[in-house]
Amino acid sequence: MAHDPASGDQEDRSRDRLGPKEPGRRNGLLDVADLWKSRRMSSDESLTVWDRLREYAATQSGPFTSQEVLSWFRRHAPSQANDRTVRTHIRGACWNVGDRSQFSKKQPFLTRIDRGLFRVATADELKSWRSGPTGQEAVSQLPPRVVRGSDADEVGVASNEAPIDDASLTPALSTVEWHTEANVQALLVTALAADGWHILSVANTATKEHGIDVIASKDGETAGVEVKGFPSRTYADPARAGEQKRTSPSTQAAHWYSQAVLAAMRLRGKEPAWRSVIALPNFPRYRDLHSETLGSLAAAGIELWWVDQTGELHRP
Repeated sequence: MAHDPASGDQEDRSRDRLGPKEPGRRNGLLDVADLWKSRRMSSDESLTVWDRLREYAATQSGPFTSQEVLSWFRRHAPSQANDRTVRTHIRGACWNVGDRSQFSKKQPFLTRIDRGLFRVATADELKSWRSGPTGQEAVSQLPPRVVRGSDADEVGVASNEAPIDDASLTPALSTVEWHTEANVQALLVTALAADGWHILSVANTATKEHGIDVIASKDGETAGVEVKGFPSRTYADPARAGEQKRTSPSTQAAHWYSQAVLAAMRLRGKEPAWRSVIALPNFPRYRDLHSETLGSLAAAGIELWWVDQTGELHRP
């Protein structure tokens, strides 16, 4: 078929009217996918290191290390994954450090638990920071919360019903229930660090990371701790929020207790020189199970530490 010059001129004039191709346009027509992608990339590029750090913190339900933050930056924002910059921002985001003058105009949102170990700050901690001392004086607001010896057997225990959360007493990270595994782990790590323990590693409970939940050392001793929460009556999965579980908390607690004992026994065999520990929230059901297995656990050299809603740790 012969080419019609007039037709070609018409196409050229049509293209001239449309003008040069713009981002988000394909053949002069708006391409929604391209435009959305372009705006998303522009938005991502505008995020600062501080913004990124807040984004990361929002995904954490328990303690995390500075190295984990750096790894996240390398995956999600490689152009901003400068070791020194990220570590400086982590420190500046903590309310209980000595000098955060570089970030004095920004509100902190992290709590420093130990060297290189952090968690999301609670509302009470930030309220105290705003109304009280800062810097090194603020560090003293995290006193040791460890009860030892016979006193640990005389403390009150929680109800088997999920308690009403008292924000003025609970330094847990979640506002849903204080006795989730992530919150119990955070309370445990905070109490140990305040008591002079060096936290060697903390497993990520949000991703169900395998391995020992907490490893800590003090005075030449190393403790490996298996942490369990207390079951809720409803599912934690957002897709099933509010749905009642078929298994009662009491029955499920027995399963979780047996899993913790098995993990502690395996640790005893793998690391005989370590203290093998189970850490549980202070509930009557767990106290009853412990009384039934006390002799066997003692014979196996397995300790049980109790964590209560106030953040106190009760151990031998």
